[in-house]
Amino acid sequence: MPYLLLTLSALFWSGNFVLSRGMHAEIPPLSLSFWRWALALAIIAPFGIRRVYEQRALLKEHRWFMLFQGILGVTGFNTLIYLALQSTTAINAVLVNSCIPIIIVVLSWLVYRERLSLKQSLGVLISLSGVVLIIAKGDLTTLQQLTFNRGDLLVLAAALVWALYSANLRNYPVGLHPIAYLTSIMVIGLIFILPCYLLEIQSGRHMQLNVATVLTITYVALFASVLAFICWTRAIREVGANRAGPFIHLMPVFSTILAIIFLDEFLLGYHVQGMSLVFSGIFITTFSFGTKRNIK
Repeated sequence: MPYLLLTLSALFWSGNFVLSRGMHAEIPPLSLSFWRWALALAIIAPFGIRRVYEQRALLKEHRWFMLFQGILGVTGFNTLIYLALQSTTAINAVLVNSCIPIIIVVLSWLVYRERLSLKQSLGVLISLSGVVLIIAKGDLTTLQQLTFNRGDLLVLAAALVWALYSANLRNYPVGLHPIAYLTSIMVIGLIFILPCYLLEIQSGRHMQLNVATVLTITYVALFASVLAFICWTRAIREVGANRAGPFIHLMPVFSTILAIIFLDEFLLGYHVQGMSLVFSGIFITTFSFGTKRNIK
């Protein structure tokens, strides 16, 4: 079950990347970030307000954890990604974003002394090689032609923020309901996004209100925010950040599939090879082989 939830998270976030890049001219980055979370909060509020009230003592006790997660997961990561996609290509964004599993591993070791087994290390490297193969379109020499700009550095910063958010989920308060958690970090995140959003409006950048922008905001609010965060948070609490990290590598896979379905692109050999490596790496990382014998 947790691995299905991680897969769904990657799928929902893949759609978020595709839409936010495609709509970057119609929706300014901070407008997209603010309205995404404002609508997400409106969706979850009927269920979350009661949970927050019931668990207000627990939330107050862990207020620093909640503040940290709200700033990282809601304000930080998504805002940095949307800013980055104003000035970088989708290929570069996916490539840099694919560093998240490695960053999670490093942070888990440095901060929490969480060890990574040889099998998990091998799985991360194999799945990452599949991502690189897809991005390089089967020809690794094309990677030499990639150039990096300010947007790529913002994606790298976003990857670091998300890795911190994911690794810190190990401190999730016992007994805290997921809906109460998500509602709380949404409120915190919106409080910190609001001043930046107002500055963007003051600078003269406004969202164009039409069917496409409304559908985009609705998708990223419901699927990439509410559902993806619930799935990711619950899964990491069960399997840990190190095992969950490689599922980020599914995003280039899903992005390719979405492009084939919606953009009339073709499935090529390197797509199949890359996807096979990604799934192999995830399988090696997440599943155990054989049984251990009890030695008396």
